[in-house]
Amino acid sequence: MIHHVQLACPAGSEPALRSFYVGVLGLTELPKPPVLAARGGCWFAMADGSELHFGVEADFRPARKAHPGLLWPSLDAVARRLTEAGHEVRWAAEDEIPGRRRFHTDDPVGNRLEFLDSV
Repeated sequence: MIHHVQLACPAGSEPALRSFYVGVLGLTELPKPPVLAARGGCWFAMADGSELHFGVEADFRPARKAHPGLLWPSLDAVARRLTEAGHEVRWAAEDEIPGRRRFHTDDPVGNRLEFLDSV
């Protein structure tokens, strides 16, 4: 079981990340411990108890290939919310992983995310 996945973000991107992860995806922001909060970034809780952490990286480059795979209870609903919010949804071919529907999108700072149906 995974406790959290950390992705990098550029300095000052926290408002955009909050808007996306809380506003579009409906995650809950978690308070960072004060020592870590001083470094910037933000943390979010997933419905299953796992967490997504974002840490500021001075020479930030988005993760284009590496990515978290997020199980989601209503894949079509989250794809619709993402599209309505202006984020591209790239569906994977159904024969790539038989029996598993999935798509990719990018967060506001360009990190790749994969959403999979929670069958």
